Amino acid sequence: MAARFEDHGQLQLLERDETEEEEDCFEAIDKLISLGINAGDIKKLQDAGIYTCNGLMMHTKKNLTGIKGLSEAKVDKICEAAEKVVNTGYMTGSDLMLRRKAVIKITTGSQALDELLGGGIETLAITEAFGEFRSGKTQLAHTLCVSTQLPINLHGGNGKVAYIDTEGTLAYTYEHQFNLLLGLAAKMSEEPFRLLIVDSVIALFRVDFSGRGELAERQQKLAQMLSRLTKIAEEFNVAVYMTNQVIADPGGGVFISDPKKPAGGHVLAHAATIRLMLRKGKGEQRVCKIFDAPNLPEAEAISSTFSSSIPICT
Repeated sequence: MAARFEDHGQLQLLERDETEEEEDCFEAIDKLISLGINAGDIKKLQDAGIYTCNGLMMHTKKNLTGIKGLSEAKVDKICEAAEKVVNTGYMTGSDLMLRRKAVIKITTGSQALDELLGGGIETLAITEAFGEFRSGKTQLAHTLCVSTQLPINLHGGNGKVAYIDTEGTLAYTYEHQFNLLLGLAAKMSEEPFRLLIVDSVIALFRVDFSGRGELAERQQKLAQMLSRLTKIAEEFNVAVYMTNQVIADPGGGVFISDPKKPAGGHVLAHAATIRLMLRKGKGEQRVCKIFDAPNLPEAEAISSTFSSSIPICT
């Protein structure tokens, strides 16, 4: 099912065959059977969370040989077969431009914020929103859950949403959080997903690791999880939206009125494609600032609510 707006402004459901049909952006791992790979070995890959040839090529051979029942010789044969299905070599500028045409921009529900982002939250990218409590991070996530299901011609994603809540309801440890991400490959290879939300990305790491003595291990585990998010975005052409907390910055100086910075350090900063800083404005207003983006200028947008332009019928 998809959705559309009627003249009276309510959200109506459509059968999916009335909306745009999209081609898969990945090659199923089952295709390797026709290239001489044993079906039993394919099953072992799937049990390890690898359901596409694209995802297979994102793993090192060291990781693949760690899968029970796969020897180095088998892994070499599997990788050689996958290279015949997926191009892992150099890419021309023209090919890259065609790949960028597959990017979908999902509306945030706020015209001001959409204009700030150049159209909305992008697929094939990780968008991080950080700020204090009640700054609008989770509200934006909930709005994106609705707008992602809209058809493309209504600035939606025409797809499903996966939502991982780490603050007490869905994931309870950083290991549980990572395992949930591994299990997504099976669903995304079978159903049309367009958005993955992690709210919040850092909360469980701050709980499960404490003190400077565990900081290096925490950052390594965080980097592995962020790498998994990047691979999901690239493998299935989904948008990743993750919220982040802030920490006090003692080195902010006396000339900074609100010396806070996003948690997670450089590891998280390098992983995010677009970083948004949210803060409270006057009354119910929320201010969103482009903190870092490769293709967007530094600017701000003010919105009374992120969901004012998406009416929902109950």
